[in-house]
Amino acid sequence: MRWSLIFIPIVVATSAVAADRAPLPAWMTGAWQMGEGERWGDEYWTPPRGGMMIGAARIGRGEVLKEWESTRIAYDEAGKLAYWAMPKGAPATKFSVTEQTPTSITFVNAGHDYPQRVRYWREGASLKAEIALADGSKPVRFDYRPMGR
Repeated sequence: MRWSLIFIPIVVATSAVAADRAPLPAWMTGAWQMGEGERWGDEYWTPPRGGMMIGAARIGRGEVLKEWESTRIAYDEAGKLAYWAMPKGAPATKFSVTEQTPTSITFVNAGHDYPQRVRYWREGASLKAEIALADGSKPVRFDYRPMGR
């Protein structure tokens, strides 16, 4: 009986924290592609589930793979959204959310070399992404459309 009395407040407290969390960016879900001439790229995001979205990306030229990355968006130990990047299987680098709207999200890690800022947003049916320094300088943009279109 004692265990039940301790368990109930923990469940209530956990539910209250979960209700205060910012939503995962479900609008990023899908298979996305870009390309120009021989250059191509694709990015994939799973739907939010279990407090996490899992992503993967590839960039190449012709049949040659130049870059690849595993990513995730999830809640960190403080209950805030964060983005973890693992380029070419490297250990995860955390970027903390700094801004979020219903159709955009920005993550920053000013201590990282490059990128320091990772930003995603929707424009109609397109998914846009940008990496840059924390102040927005040295931007590299990606313009994805839904795969198969």
